[in-house]
Amino acid sequence: MAPILYDYCKMSMDDIWKEDGDKRCKLVVGILGLLVIVLLGVPLIFFIIKANSEACQDGLRAVMECRNVTYLLQQELAEAQRGFRDAEAQAVTCNQTVMALMASLDAEKAQGRKKVEELEGEITTLNHKLQDASAEVERLRRENHVLNARIADTDSASSQDSSCAAEPPLLILLLGLSALLL
Repeated sequence: MAPILYDYCKMSMDDIWKEDGDKRCKLVVGILGLLVIVLLGVPLIFFIIKANSEACQDGLRAVMECRNVTYLLQQELAEAQRGFRDAEAQAVTCNQTVMALMASLDAEKAQGRKKVEELEGEITTLNHKLQDASAEVERLRRENHVLNARIADTDSASSQDSSCAAEPPLLILLLGLSALLL
């Protein structure tokens, strides 16, 4: 069965395309342009509305505040690090000073020990000399006592003169011994 509406075009298709081509081209470009404008304009309008919203403004303020706080914290951190480096340098200097003082103290201790040993040796020597002198004094006393006893026996009448005569040699002997000790 044949179509009921059959319209026969008396112009060839090439002519139709040529004649209507410019109009169609302009129409397609216009539609595409309008479509691009609508497709880009709607999200742009939506973005502008969202960007100017209160929540977005609060977010921007929060970001700026965070940046300010971050900047202040970075400055405080840098200052603390400088203080730490200074304290570390002081600690190194103090440690070096302590080490030098400890070495000096050790040297002084060693010198003190050496001096103590020398003094102990000298004290020991002097103690031996004192014991020898004491023994010599004791021996001389006994001899003096024996001499006094002999003198008293030989001359009972002049015992006072003998004891007086025996005292000066004893005194001279004691003075000689004390001079040796010095």
